[in-house]
Amino acid sequence: MLRRTAATLAAASAVIFCAAHAQEAFRELLPMEGRDGITSLPPDWQVPGELVVGRLMYPDGRRYWQEGGTSWAVDYPKGDRTLAAVLRRFTRIDVRSVEQPVNLDIEDDVYHWPFLMVGLAGNWQLTDSQVAELREYLLRGGFLYADSFFGSRDWDGFERGMQRVFPERSIVDVPIDHPVFHIVYDLSELLDTQLPHMGSLLGGGGGWLSDGRDPHWRGIFDDDGRLIVLAGHNNDTPDSWQWADDPRYPAESANLGLRIGVNIAAYLMTH
Repeated sequence: MLRRTAATLAAASAVIFCAAHAQEAFRELLPMEGRDGITSLPPDWQVPGELVVGRLMYPDGRRYWQEGGTSWAVDYPKGDRTLAAVLRRFTRIDVRSVEQPVNLDIEDDVYHWPFLMVGLAGNWQLTDSQVAELREYLLRGGFLYADSFFGSRDWDGFERGMQRVFPERSIVDVPIDHPVFHIVYDLSELLDTQLPHMGSLLGGGGGWLSDGRDPHWRGIFDDDGRLIVLAGHNNDTPDSWQWADDPRYPAESANLGLRIGVNIAAYLMTH
């Protein structure tokens, strides 16, 4: 089990860490983007932490999705490890240096990881049992951040999946005064600023794909008003992490993306 040293962190996460089964060991799977996703293991990769960046695995119609190399592994693992490094540098959260791919089919494993990211969620094809497990995880206190998806078609796929998880809850616009935009950094400009897609920029585009020109920040709240799902639609926040040190990626976008990453982690660990 992950250990908590501060009372606020324990209160925020103890509710989900009650499974009897041992958590899965760290493993490295195939990145979707080939060489662009490859990065070396940090020297302290075996050292545990209070927070681990979880990467939600999901089937997308290809048989080998459990091995990586499919939609869920976009920006993985380089973006995940950059976020972990930034959280270590700019917060006091004890963060493990490496991410964790999380498979909902492994019994009770998801409850060990309070933070899940999901990329290209417009492509997810969750099974009924995976839907039930994700729902239970979120209602117990887990948090899901969806990003790296653009356009109405991708949104429709994401929305269909979330409606299966929470048929009784609506996806709503997250107001700009919500704590997730201010808990560490004041990010009032975020609703009007797109975090661009690197491939689009390299191809001479404007940073978006399909008809996904206008950024949106939407979410789902539980009965107590806690944000449990945050979706950065028409944004590519993990690209701002993965390419933060590349001069071809706009520095202001990288800085903004890294700051929202810090805010998300601070919010989920204290709410």
